[in-house]
Amino acid sequence: MSNISAHVASTLGRHVEHVFGVMGNGNAYFLDALYTSTDMTFTATRHEAGSVAAADAYYRASQKMAAATVTYGAGFTNAITPLVEASQAGIPLILVAGDEPSSGPRPWDVDQISLAAAVGVKTFTVGTRGAAATTMAAIEHALRYQTPVVVSIPYDFAAQESGEVPQFELADTASTPALPQEQIAHAAKKLAAAQRPVIIAGRGAWVAGASTALGDLARATGAVTSTSALARGIFPDQQYDLGVTGGFGAEGAMNLIQEADVALVVGAALNQFTTRFGQLFSSDTHIIQIDTALTATHPAVNEYLRGDAKLTVQTMLAELDRVGATPSTWRASVDVPALRTYEDADTEYAPDGRLDPRAVARRIGELLPADRVVVSDGGHFIGWANMYWPVEAPDRMMMVGTAFQTIGLGIHTVAGAAQAKPDSTVVLTSGDGGGLMALSDLETAVRTAGGRGMAVIWNDAVYGAELNLYGLKGLAQEPMVIPETDFASLASAVGADSVVVRSLADLDKLEEWSRLPFDERKFLVLDCRISPNIIAPYQREIIEINS
Repeated sequence: MSNISAHVASTLGRHVEHVFGVMGNGNAYFLDALYTSTDMTFTATRHEAGSVAAADAYYRASQKMAAATVTYGAGFTNAITPLVEASQAGIPLILVAGDEPSSGPRPWDVDQISLAAAVGVKTFTVGTRGAAATTMAAIEHALRYQTPVVVSIPYDFAAQESGEVPQFELADTASTPALPQEQIAHAAKKLAAAQRPVIIAGRGAWVAGASTALGDLARATGAVTSTSALARGIFPDQQYDLGVTGGFGAEGAMNLIQEADVALVVGAALNQFTTRFGQLFSSDTHIIQIDTALTATHPAVNEYLRGDAKLTVQTMLAELDRVGATPSTWRASVDVPALRTYEDADTEYAPDGRLDPRAVARRIGELLPADRVVVSDGGHFIGWANMYWPVEAPDRMMMVGTAFQTIGLGIHTVAGAAQAKPDSTVVLTSGDGGGLMALSDLETAVRTAGGRGMAVIWNDAVYGAELNLYGLKGLAQEPMVIPETDFASLASAVGADSVVVRSLADLDKLEEWSRLPFDERKFLVLDCRISPNIIAPYQREIIEINS
């Protein structure tokens, strides 16, 4: 005989390898069943937000769905912000949560189903019968619609006996729309005739497995390439890649995109940041978009092809071959690597005597291990990693929080990335504001990543984005200031190595650390004391738009 919690855990365990969570009254029986009835690995986080954020990062780094688990009431409400992020970013994960008893709410219960629904997340509540079937339905929903779901276990059902656990086969969760053949042929004709083609890929193209096909299409058309921030490294041939589009892009690269006569956008939503607030393309550029959304995601799109990115690009390649198309010679006429060069700091220090973050970012980029996986919090600093730390593939750069425009999830994501990429170095990039929000899981990061992990804290003693946007407008700056925090000491307290970086020479510690094997080093924290007065290029764009 097995209880209802074991039915949930056993069914989940046939399709999920890893669970992140915080134990409480509402999920105690589920966690017991996880250990006694499944082969799933459990990683304890110290905050419920960390449970969901880690499961989110695990999927982004592995393309395998993970689960999170929290208790009822306050445990569930603590998990809401990362749940919204996962929903808006299209991340499939399962949140197993305790819930109020079937008899009705207690004083410490909240309407969790309504809370989840309010942020676009569906709840599957298990009953006295069919708990395994309900869990299976939740798994299939998450995978089919690429979304987080909640599996809710009422408190009085958690330990109730429910017989043997039935087994279910996973239904086909693919939902690829039929390819628009005539439209593909027309778009291919446009590309074949293009003299200055550019191909821009986003995370959707990576999820679809379109990397190789995109590389083949770039060669067949002679296109220069570029990516959204979440798709860096997707093109196999980086020789003709302009890097990230939008505010993270180098000015010369963005100017070249302005010259394109045809732009093919694959799996990228063309949001305001990717398009430089509508300034990325010339008004004369013919824009073709491939995506799975019902309609084009930007009003400037001229042709929209709804379909799977990989299959659509492959069909387009076949059409180009059928008509005997020859590649453009445009990309051979420009020095693409030179166009990727960023405006650099002239000196080590900013005028206020603190480090120039551009100089620090470039030097760190030179010293980071090549096997790195970068996980980023949100905040003003996000430009530095995107500009100066290249990664090998999109699953090696995760920006959990950008979909919901939140800060404070970065440290939480280290555990998920570390479990998903056990042979790689996990590099966290975080500001001091977001870092202080997520301190509860600094211990989790050190424990789970160990010598495979490190953190760069951009410590400028302010909320940088707010200072740049509102301080410059004359608003009171006192609420934007953070008393300078000694992150190095905080890191040492939970067993990490650390160094306060006040000069580029202090980064010699990173150089020494990078040369050591994993088992000979500890988690490393670089507490970088940077100037708050150096504004990232993408922030300058935002300031201009808001001025």
